[in-house]
Amino acid sequence: MADFLGMMKQAAQLQSKMKAMQDELEHVEVEGTSGGGLVSVRMTAKMDVKGIKIDPSLMKAEEREILEDLLVTAHNDARRKAEAAMQEKMQTLTGGLGLPPGLGLG
Repeated sequence: MADFLGMMKQAAQLQSKMKAMQDELEHVEVEGTSGGGLVSVRMTAKMDVKGIKIDPSLMKAEEREILEDLLVTAHNDARRKAEAAMQEKMQTLTGGLGLPPGLGLG
């Protein structure tokens, strides 16, 4: 029975650490770029977009489709970096312990 209580205590501690990590991820920002830096998207590790920068040279009607494509690419680059930042924080928290997908995240 002592083992079970110890496991419950560890689970509660892990849950508390997960909550702290989730709060911290709101403050971790990454920046994705495309077009050699002509477009950038800044977001938190929780996938909230915080800002978009567009080089003025792309602000032409005939460049609209290129700009749209660059925005998608920059957003996807930022999302991948945000996911990597989240994974890094998770590995730090769990010590590399393999946890089931979605456990405590979300």
